[in-house]
Amino acid sequence: MDVLVTGATGSLGKPTVTSLRAAGHDVRALSRRSGPGLVTGELLTGEGIAAALDGASVVVHLATSRGRKDAAIARTLLEAADQARLEHLVLISIVGIEHIPLGYYRDKVEVERLVAESGVPHTVLRATQFHDLVEQLCTVQRRLPVVLAPDIRLQPIATEDVADRLVELAASPPAGRVPDIGGPEVRPLPELARVWAAARSGPRRVVPLRLPGKVFAGYRAGHPLVPGPPYGRRTFEDHLAGR
Repeated sequence: MDVLVTGATGSLGKPTVTSLRAAGHDVRALSRRSGPGLVTGELLTGEGIAAALDGASVVVHLATSRGRKDAAIARTLLEAADQARLEHLVLISIVGIEHIPLGYYRDKVEVERLVAESGVPHTVLRATQFHDLVEQLCTVQRRLPVVLAPDIRLQPIATEDVADRLVELAASPPAGRVPDIGGPEVRPLPELARVWAAARSGPRRVVPLRLPGKVFAGYRAGHPLVPGPPYGRRTFEDHLAGR
């Protein structure tokens, strides 16, 4: 296949591009930057997107924005994909987003709706939080005397495992919403913080936080978890050891 990957230089984009190429596919890595192996394009303005799509049969859409611009990015891509008569768009999303009132999650719900109503043949995969996110939550506290961790359970998954599933879906016919995937273990976030501290900064006290509000109520209710057998194989310990 000839595959265009948006967000190709991000934490999920890099292993996805690697896995697609290892599977023998021709990959265009979309980026705002220019350089070896990159196709330059700007999803907010649409500049370069038609050229990036020219000849592509599949788009794996991983690009995201923390500035509440995900829906605008999706509209630009979907309009160009419709004009290019794209055969298949694969979208990554997040487990439980309709139950947790975060602005970033509301944007993801909107992106899913836009894709579903676009008429572009598509597949939507939801995954649990990445190991990278758990690591980042702890790393930003590396200079504090303690590690603060909300008293919630997570099921983090390795980006490499998500990339493997995206490659499978990209090579398959459009399937709409497919079953969610999660990591190999459901664990309390304070426990994961202790694992991070032991691996990165030595033993440190971890302080569990019982936080109020609908966001953390949604987490405590288990909405970010995937019932049934896990898809991911790499544990949080595996992730830290491989960094």
